[in-house]
Amino acid sequence: MELVFGAQNAVTLALGVAVFALGLFAFIDALRHDKAAFAVEGKQSKTFWTIALGVSLAVLFVSIQSVLNMFALIAVVAVGVYLADVRPAITPHRAYRRRKGGASGQGPYGSW
Repeated sequence: MELVFGAQNAVTLALGVAVFALGLFAFIDALRHDKAAFAVEGKQSKTFWTIALGVSLAVLFVSIQSVLNMFALIAVVAVGVYLADVRPAITPHRAYRRRKGGASGQGPYGSW
């Protein structure tokens, strides 16, 4: 019986680490986008999403071994909404800014 409990704990821990990594990716991705991209697409503000994803990341870190509790599931839903709805809408704005000569890709003597 201990073998079954050990396997369940290992699967739960692996799931918790995977969800935490996904939350970390979403948080970093939200920080990398411009405020204007959120406004142009009619989404909540960048401040809202960085706070929501930051709180979700903290909850996922605290509950990494018990990822199936209510607070962790709410955090997973927030991360999922960002990744499924907001990120696909704001990502083209980042590529457009790069093509138009934004700050990224510029060296001291012009673009790379």
